[in-house]
Order: sequence, then C-alpha cells, then structure tokens
Amino acid sequence: MTRKEPLVRNEQQLVGEISQLIQTSKQRVVVTVNAELTLLYWHIGQRINQHILNNERAEYGKEVIKNLSKSLTEQFGKGWGKRHLSYLMQFAAAFPDPKIVHTLCAQLSWSHFKLIIAVDDPIKRDFYTTMAAQERWSVRTLDNRIGSLLFERTAISKKPDETISQELTLLREKGEYNQSMILKDPYILDFLELNDRYLEKDLEDAILREVEQFLLELGVGFTFIARQKRIQIDNDDFYIDLLFYNRKLKRLIAIELKTEAFKHSHKSQMELYLAWLAKYEQEEGENPPLGIILCTSKKQEQVELLDLNHSDIHIAEYMTVLPSKEILEQRLHLAVSRAKERFAK
Repeated sequence: MTRKEPLVRNEQQLVGEISQLIQTSKQRVVVTVNAELTLLYWHIGQRINQHILNNERAEYGKEVIKNLSKSLTEQFGKGWGKRHLSYLMQFAAAFPDPKIVHTLCAQLSWSHFKLIIAVDDPIKRDFYTTMAAQERWSVRTLDNRIGSLLFERTAISKKPDETISQELTLLREKGEYNQSMILKDPYILDFLELNDRYLEKDLEDAILREVEQFLLELGVGFTFIARQKRIQIDNDDFYIDLLFYNRKLKRLIAIELKTEAFKHSHKSQMELYLAWLAKYEQEEGENPPLGIILCTSKKQEQVELLDLNHSDIHIAEYMTVLPSKEILEQRLHLAVSRAKERFAK
C-alpha cells in the first residue's frame, strides 16, 4: 500500500461529506423559499381583502382584482392572474391568524394550502390541515384523503365541533392522537366489490390480499401482526380474526369480522380477547389493547344501550353502497383491479 492510497480515500470521504452538506443546504433553501413564498401569498391576500372590505361598493372587488392582476403581470411577469389572486384572498380568509400561518408554512407547501382552502367547512379544513402537517402528507396523499372523504369516515367527525377543535389543538401542541382521529366508521370495503351477502372467510381473504391498501383505510400507524391469531383460554382455543399494532396509539388492535348485525355476545367475546392480550401480549409502556368489531349493519340504539360508544370497543359498519361513491371509485380503481387479479389466482 502506497502513501497516496490513504490520501485518496480521505479525499473521497471529504468529497462525500461536503456533497452531503451541499445537498442538505439545498433542501433547506427549498423549504425556506417555499415558506417565504407562502407567507408572501398570505400577506397579499390579506391586504387585498382588507382593501376591498374598506370599500362599500359590492362590485369594487372584481375591479380591484382585474386591475391589480394587470399591473402585477406588467411589473413581475406571469403568475399573477385573476384566478391566482382569488386563491390568495381565499387563503387569507381561511387562515386569518398570521402566527398559525407562519408555523404551517414550514410544514406545508402552497400546493397543500390550495387543496385545503377548497374545503368549505372550517372544522374539516382544520382536520385536514392538522393531519397533513402532523403526518407529513404529500400533496397527492392529501388530495386522496380529501377526495375519499376521510374526515366523514373518521370517528371524530361524529363529535361536536368544539370537541373536535379541542382534540385537534391537543394534537398540534402536544402531538397526542385521540383514537377517534385514527379509527374510521364506516370502513370502505366496497372497493373489494363484495356484495351484501358476505362470506366471512372471503371478506377476510380479500382484505388480507390487499392489506397494504386497506391499512391506509384503517388509519395512520397501523402494522399488521397476525391473521387468525390463536389464543388458549382454559384449554379452549380461540382465534382473533385480525391483529394489528398501532404506533400512534401504542396499543394492539384486535379486529373481529361479523356477517350479522351487532349482538351483545360479540362484545363479550371481544372483551375476552382483550383481557388475554392485555395479560400475555401487552408490552411495558403500551396502552391497553383496543377491539374493533366490524358488522354488516349497526343499530345505534343497541350501541347506546351497551354503552359501547364510551368504552374501548369501537363498533363500525361496512357497507356496499356509500354516499359519494363516484368520488371513491376513481381513487380506488387501481386497488380494485389488483384485488381482482389476486383474488382470481
């Protein structure tokens, strides 16, 4: 070995380290530029809104947008059309607090905000904003989540607006997830093209064959553990249909699939499973296991009688006919095709 060889290796290491510094710096510049651009857009939108608000003529707003677009285009080139300025005004109106905008700009791009401001309901908008920032969703993922009506299918959507706002604030400030943000009700099983006459075995097989796609519908942080998990109680064998672990909730998730309306015996069976999991499978530092019972239908009055809405058993329904099905079919077309191909083998 010559003396030059160590020098060559040292130089290569030096080049590698400097290259990494350059790449990291470039990434920071991109993030910084995006944040500054988004903040600029907010300030422009806020200023236009304030200017129009100070004028009493209703038609004045359209005149301002038209004239402003023309002047800015002449001075700064393309990119300042009337439609774009309207987006900026909507942006400022949807996010009136500059402190919140400043924080979000470091987490979300302008493309994220364009999708979010199209959501009319403030609570839904807050939900998608918070989840996109916390989960670091890509623009495409956010678009898919909105298009597939994620909020409407999440258990938190059934709570009062004030409660939803409080839980989203807790998530933003402390990073604490409430299970209702993760569990969906109802789950979408229609994309597997299973009709009302479910065979429990066929349903389970279809879910497992498309488990990667279906995990996204179950919620963030789910990891598949076992199918037909065998447990033994008093020398009798029992089988948990599906067993998952959720990193966000830090707990095991037991899932039972039923091809009938919810019965009290289902609750008793799930409680038995959860007690066994808590005793033999729950690790130190984890939360108690959670049970999910999937039924072909759900009678709300029965759920209230059993007080399940306030327990750790989350009753959900899977339906073959969903509202806004047309929206979902487009998003799930590819998953359906793959499910068909694998199911045919």
